[in-house]
Amino acid sequence: MQVFDKIISDRGSRYAVSGGPARDRAGVEALLAELKRNKRFAKATHHSWAAILSGEPVKDDDGESGAGQLMLQMLERADLHDHVIIVTRWYGGKHLGGDRFRHIADAVRHYLSETGLGQG
Repeated sequence: MQVFDKIISDRGSRYAVSGGPARDRAGVEALLAELKRNKRFAKATHHSWAAILSGEPVKDDDGESGAGQLMLQMLERADLHDHVIIVTRWYGGKHLGGDRFRHIADAVRHYLSETGLGQG
C-alpha cells in the first residue's frame, strides 16, 4: 500500500490519499485495516474509498456524502481496475461546502500522478 499523507489542508481539515491492489471486497477491507493500524489514521473522520473490482464498481463514502461516486468516476476515466484508492479526511471543524469535492478529486489525481497509474 502506498500512502501520501498531509497533501491538502483547508480550514483545519487535512487530507491524505492511499491505495493498493485489491481483487475483491476482502482485499479492500484488508487495506483499510492496515491503514487504520496507524494511530493517526485510526483517528481520522472519514476514509472514503472506491474501486472497480472484477469489472464491478464499488465505493464507500464513510460519511463523506458523494465522495465515493466522484472517486469512482475518476477511476473509470483512468481505466484503473482491481486497485482501491482511499481518501482520508480529518475534519477541522469548519464545513468546506463544494470545496471538499475539489480536495477529494485533487487527492485522487495526486495518487494517480505519484504512482503512475491510470496513465493509459
